[in-house]
Amino acid sequence: MKVEIGALVEKEYGQIVKDEVSQIAGVEYVFFATGRSNDLFEQKQFGSYGEASIITIIADEKYKNEVFDQLFSLCELHTKKSGVVFMSNSLMRSTA
Repeated sequence: MKVEIGALVEKEYGQIVKDEVSQIAGVEYVFFATGRSNDLFEQKQFGSYGEASIITIIADEKYKNEVFDQLFSLCELHTKKSGVVFMSNSLMRSTA
């Protein structure tokens, strides 16, 4: 089974996470996109909006805690507290 682990964090962390997390055992897929957020970040590059990375990771359920912890650490959420990280329940594969 697989899980989805994701984050909405400051823009600078997108590429860092992709480069580092893709090397962890059990990680099948890492993707990030950038956008703007008006409620999560202190730094506002565009008036009332700040740039953000939206990160999606698909990982083997067996490794979900290690991947989640690494994501949390790489985004420095233990000190900056400016972002969110989440994890889904197990994903089921459709074979239609």
